[in-house]
Amino acid sequence: MKFYFNTSKFVFTLVGFLLLHACKTTQLNNDRVVASIGQLKLLDIYEIPYNLQYKQTTVGGLSSIDYNKALDEYYFICDDRSNINPARYYTAKIAIKDTHIDTVLFTDVQILKRPDGTNYPNHNSNPKHSTDPESLRYNVIAKNWVWTSEGENAIKGKDTILVDPTITIMDQTGKMLDTFYLPRNLRMTRNNIGPRQNGVIEGMSFGEDYKKLFISLEEPLHEDGPRVDVVDNNTWLRFYQFDVKTKKNTIQYAYKPDPIVYPANPINAFKVNGIPEILNIGNDQFIVVERAYSTGRQKCTVKLFLADARSASDVKDIFSLQSGASFTPMKKTLLLNMDDLPQFIDNVEGITLGPILPNGHRTIILVADNNFSALEESQVFLLEIIP
Repeated sequence: MKFYFNTSKFVFTLVGFLLLHACKTTQLNNDRVVASIGQLKLLDIYEIPYNLQYKQTTVGGLSSIDYNKALDEYYFICDDRSNINPARYYTAKIAIKDTHIDTVLFTDVQILKRPDGTNYPNHNSNPKHSTDPESLRYNVIAKNWVWTSEGENAIKGKDTILVDPTITIMDQTGKMLDTFYLPRNLRMTRNNIGPRQNGVIEGMSFGEDYKKLFISLEEPLHEDGPRVDVVDNNTWLRFYQFDVKTKKNTIQYAYKPDPIVYPANPINAFKVNGIPEILNIGNDQFIVVERAYSTGRQKCTVKLFLADARSASDVKDIFSLQSGASFTPMKKTLLLNMDDLPQFIDNVEGITLGPILPNGHRTIILVADNNFSALEESQVFLLEIIP
């Protein structure tokens, strides 16, 4: 999701950290599996310079991050809707020395292609055929990339534009290879059924064996409840599990987001809380990023949760989670509330497992989207997972 607000400019050198207790997960022998999370320790924040130019593109709008351990490189999708440069993704090296980020060096940029091999058009001039990139993951087994677009749901009478979200498979050059099949409740409609504008597929993560792909919605489907508010309004978000081989949705889970922490100022101004990204850590467990913003505040409220789907109901056949049907939602436990940190936290939208520290502990890396604004920051966060 893109939203625009004023922030104060800071230069970060983070030496403090926050420890919070969490649940433990089952041991599995896989690089993408986290055996346990006892505590999280925030080590460092690095800021990518505003308006950085790389290969005739403007670096910004970084809406996701994924780590390729074999090549020790990272992939960032850019949520530019071809308004500044063509829709694209970046490859980068992140040099971590001891417990801090030394440099973030961009090494490649590739343009996302339409089925006919052409670039996506500028959204301002051609919204019906543009794209809205939000998440990107690398498939180690298939050696390809999967990326998501939120689509378009602009109800404007005769000028209404309905474009379904997409889950697209591509090669390294951005060439489209295939797409996943969307279930009916992810199709855009005119009648307040299905996804909301700019609140659709933001989160995505492969299962530990790459046989499953999970996505999450940023905001509730219309039929699953109202937008999140400052009070608990019993609204629900959905997670979707896909079979990577058949590319079809097999299971859906219900997830309850936290209420928005701060009211907007003025009171009726824009405010939101939703899921910008998820990270599967094995055994149907996820680190979930919830990010809230209220007009009148400079920073976002970002929380990391451990979410567990092992005992959750499959709600695929429940049309509305407000219908009174019985179901068991995913369990969630707070890992880290970044509001508790003294540092400024911007619009966090991406999460990945990172390299192993010298002490043997795993790392998590987050990225914040600056929305191409000089008043916001492209932040890269380094966190340590303490078992």
